[in-house]
Amino acid sequence: MADILIIGGGVSGLSAGIYGLLSGHSVTVCEKNAVAGGNLTGWYRGEYYIDNCIHWLTGTNPASKAYGMWKTLGLLGSADVYRPESLYTAECCGIELSLYRDLQKFENEMLALSPADAREIRSLVKAVRAVQNAEGLNGNGRAKKDMRTLYRYYSVTTGELADRFRHPLIKKFISSFIGEDFGALALITVFAEFTGGNADLPLGGSLCAAKRIVRRFKELGGRLLLNKEAVKINVSKGYARSVSFSDNDTLYADYIVAAADPYYVFDKLTGLPLPETLSKMNNDQRYSRFSSCHAAFAADISDVPFSYDAAIDVPMIYQNVLGSKYAALREFSFETSFAPEGKTVVQAMTFCGEERSGELTAIRKDEEEYKRRKESIAHCLQKSVEYAYPKLRNKLKLLDVWTPATYNGYFNSVCGSYMSFAFSKRTLPPKAGNRVKGAVNLILATQWLRSPGGLPNAAESGKAAIETVNSMSGSVRRRLAAEKQTEAAAGKSYD
Repeated sequence: MADILIIGGGVSGLSAGIYGLLSGHSVTVCEKNAVAGGNLTGWYRGEYYIDNCIHWLTGTNPASKAYGMWKTLGLLGSADVYRPESLYTAECCGIELSLYRDLQKFENEMLALSPADAREIRSLVKAVRAVQNAEGLNGNGRAKKDMRTLYRYYSVTTGELADRFRHPLIKKFISSFIGEDFGALALITVFAEFTGGNADLPLGGSLCAAKRIVRRFKELGGRLLLNKEAVKINVSKGYARSVSFSDNDTLYADYIVAAADPYYVFDKLTGLPLPETLSKMNNDQRYSRFSSCHAAFAADISDVPFSYDAAIDVPMIYQNVLGSKYAALREFSFETSFAPEGKTVVQAMTFCGEERSGELTAIRKDEEEYKRRKESIAHCLQKSVEYAYPKLRNKLKLLDVWTPATYNGYFNSVCGSYMSFAFSKRTLPPKAGNRVKGAVNLILATQWLRSPGGLPNAAESGKAAIETVNSMSGSVRRRLAAEKQTEAAAGKSYD
């Protein structure tokens, strides 16, 4: 058994903690914030709950690889899972198109909408089925990837994919959901997961999901220290010896798992060079960081005029402020505990590229300017929602606004990124190793090891960190013990 100290109490850190305990180790997780869960969180504004994280959870299909992991971590636990009929809806010229759970219904609706796009529609659906087959979501076991089908989308962005279609609504449907710059394969994967029953929503929200993971960690005997901010990982002679904290405390361990933002870890906590793969991705223009701006509104209405998610146009007058042509909406009428009876919560967001995210993060240093910018963002989002759905005019009251600067302050993340790199066309997500050159017993656990990140990759990275510890635990502990004896004999303190 080894002593493991984990820096960061998000999904990566808690996952490493749980798998560490299941492997028989002693585990302490240190989290700088007052609540564990990292990005998997939410908060209250009066009688209203605002959910920050899960738009859909990959791994709700028992046939998927991630399902067993979520059960082990306790995220699914006994929570009911909301399975909406459609993931999102787009509208153009009074006509709507939805991504239905029923893939055949989705295909038929597009064919009826635009017979002239029949070839492209059938090709797109074939690619969605190819991803489902490769992941075993159809109940027939995993099949080899149909590379010929998928390669047709390897070389295009979502914006370029949209241009393959003639009908304006299908164009908007393709380009509005995750933006126009992602690789088209990313969007096809979302379609495949949802229509394959593997992208649904645990009821109760992100904060409840995080609490279930924390409860699982503690039930297994884990030690969780909140408001415990690491300021330095002390590395000497090729080993991470201890971690110093802002409260002047220092903790020692056989292994240290860094489950915080890796750029912060290497720039601020260790002084060691960024691992080669991450460094290459950081300098590769095909990969970029992103974030988003959000506003949450109390809606004085029970029958919101859209269901679950919707993609709307941002009027041109507001595009400069929001930096986007589209906004994504979500309504929470299916969560009766999120708002008083007869009301609901409506949230709106627009994606921000790396440059805009960095700008908003920098502006936060000027409190008055940042406040003004947030007010402007909230105003433009509210007006965009009311323009798309006139029924909501005079029905919305602002609850909160958050931006890339919020994520930067909460997670120490570069540009406020809450996921890993976005990858464009002609790019497949690489996987970086979790070992650290210059510190044998320092292991990484972070979604940044696999683009585009997200909860499943975060949880997988925690599991992988413990697998790495288990593969070398005996040898590292013996070498650390030998060094301690040598230093003691020389009159030096190991601590």
